[in-house]
Amino acid sequence: MPDQLDKLLTKIRACRLCAAHLPLGPRPVLQASTTSRLLIVSQAPGRKVHDSGIPFNDVSGDRLRDWLGIGRDSFYDASRIAIVPMGFCFPGTGRGGDLPPRPECAPTWHPRLLPLLKQVRLTLVIGQYAQAGILGVPRGTRLTDTVQAWREHLAQGCLPLPHPSPRNRLWLVRNPWFETELLPVLRKCVNTALHSSD
Repeated sequence: MPDQLDKLLTKIRACRLCAAHLPLGPRPVLQASTTSRLLIVSQAPGRKVHDSGIPFNDVSGDRLRDWLGIGRDSFYDASRIAIVPMGFCFPGTGRGGDLPPRPECAPTWHPRLLPLLKQVRLTLVIGQYAQAGILGVPRGTRLTDTVQAWREHLAQGCLPLPHPSPRNRLWLVRNPWFETELLPVLRKCVNTALHSSD
């Protein structure tokens, strides 16, 4: 199985499926291992992540790691944490920020990749596009409603989160329950997923 995943990751990193639509060209960014116990499904890499080739290597990543209560060493240990966006390449920038993940990416690669991550104990589902793809949340459903239903999703092994982008500061101000109610549970669940002996 590790050989199967390694071969698949090599294919993904060489993918050129969306090349004609990517303003900076293809550069798939993800990390995964057959031993990963925490799966982070996000939207798509931003410009800084495209430049570095390191997932969440930006201000959003700093906030996410703070939410999770873990440092960079743990976060970038693929043997413990898989980071698999809905789109593996930077999709470009529009009027309101980065464009949505390319629609070809997840249907092409997720069905082959996610079943190989058999040790995952918890999946964090970040942002509306990931929540639609992973949780099946209908498009048009407010992100706030999805995140507020976290108890329901946790029963299925998933936790929906807003994107940790600085653009979402106002959302965090308007939804103080996220920090008081959900973050303590998030940190506890992450710690259990990474350190439990089952």
